[in-house]
Amino acid sequence: MMITPMGGASAARSRYNTDAVLSASPVRLLTMLYDRLLLDLGRAEAAQMEENWSIASENLLHAQAIVAELSSSLKVDLWDGGEGLMAIYAYVSNALISANVHRDVARTRESIALLEPLRATWHEAADQLAQATPPVVPAGRELGFA
Repeated sequence: MMITPMGGASAARSRYNTDAVLSASPVRLLTMLYDRLLLDLGRAEAAQMEENWSIASENLLHAQAIVAELSSSLKVDLWDGGEGLMAIYAYVSNALISANVHRDVARTRESIALLEPLRATWHEAADQLAQATPPVVPAGRELGFA
């Protein structure tokens, strides 16, 4: 079997993406999920506007899967805002189902409007955490020596 340059590039990109996910910290994984969620919703909205229902549905279904993952990984009892965030996830999940079933771009836009500020907040929190946490340096390398 011969690998074409495009196939090789696609395989390399896929391998890179897989490695990025597998090596990401929990905080980075969360921001990656939000980034992909909003990407899917943007694509769904564009497809709905073009009345390309199969592409819209594909992206809405993937967005629903991400919201389900965010919901299942949320530890509601660990912080005061947990229950409120779970309620937002439940609402968005229902809105995405409605957007898909009824081909309702307004529900997709509503979901984007609810989730975009959350994405920005999680990114800001991740940046603050990264700035507050000193990088881990292997023993003996503090001064740049091996």
